[in-house]
Amino acid sequence: ETIVQAPVEPHVIDKGIPTAGLVAHVMVAKYADHQPLYRLEPIFGRAGFPIPRSTLAQWVGTCGVRLQPLVEALKTVVLRHGVLHADETPVQMLKPGNGKTHRAYLWAYAAGAFEDLQAVVYDFCESRAGVHAREFLGDWQGTLVCDDYSGYKEGFKSGRIIEAGCLAHARRKFFDLHVANKSQIAEFALEQFGKVYEIERQVKDLEAEERRTIRQQQTRPLLDALHEWMTLQRQKVPGNSATSKALDYNLNRWAALTRFVDDGQLPVDNNWVENRMRPIAQGRANWLFAGSLRAGQRAAAIMSLIQSARMNGHDPYAYLKDVLTRLPTHKASQIEDLLPHRWKPAGGTGA
Repeated sequence: ETIVQAPVEPHVIDKGIPTAGLVAHVMVAKYADHQPLYRLEPIFGRAGFPIPRSTLAQWVGTCGVRLQPLVEALKTVVLRHGVLHADETPVQMLKPGNGKTHRAYLWAYAAGAFEDLQAVVYDFCESRAGVHAREFLGDWQGTLVCDDYSGYKEGFKSGRIIEAGCLAHARRKFFDLHVANKSQIAEFALEQFGKVYEIERQVKDLEAEERRTIRQQQTRPLLDALHEWMTLQRQKVPGNSATSKALDYNLNRWAALTRFVDDGQLPVDNNWVENRMRPIAQGRANWLFAGSLRAGQRAAAIMSLIQSARMNGHDPYAYLKDVLTRLPTHKASQIEDLLPHRWKPAGGTGA
């Protein structure tokens, strides 16, 4: 005559209906497969599970908050490394009250391409102001691989952060010039950059010191000759021409662009983090804008974990489902065990 009810297991959404697997499915569909919630709503409906998009949005928002400690821990681990990549891309954000959007930015920070950590952390900010990069990096010291955007420059003044340029950006100036008018100057520059990248393909799997030695022996003479040639060509072309702009971009940043030659731990370009931006560009074409600053920050948290899981060879769904299942009872002091580069599925030895 007594009703006994088994206690409900701890859940990432307290007293919520969705299982960890369902919530993980929604987040992966939205942030890895680029399906906005207004498309997921009819998809679930056709399967016999009518879930309003407002409910889906609430689940995503709640999980973004619950996962934030993992992202903060991931950021701490990333900032322990001496070489970082940084990049940023625009994302439209809805302004409160008037229904219009303005340009916000999603910043990305990843450990260096040759570091032992496979991870990226996204930071959603209201603007492209350099203060956002300085706030993220804090008192970090090391070498930052980035493009020529002025927002990073202030951070180099203290001397704690060393700038490493992106040779792909330098090459792109001549590539665009060659596409536009078949410039012989651009063609020659592209040939020399091609030789540098051929050397990089040969040394990418070597130890840092071996890489540095080969760069000194083979890459340094190539770049010295290229710099001398560029300087001579710059004296021959008009000051306001497209050719002069391509030459000036390289000559004015030559020290940063060639810093990789003296440090085997540095990559030749910033493509490592730019490739982490490609999924964002794909998703942006579907979900169009962030609903608010808070929504953008929660999305950045979820995307940080999904992309880092991918970088470590994990299935994002399997990773998130397991993490969301374990997170409610996981010790805060052991939160790093749930990070993508250290994660092992419950009861398993690997993912």
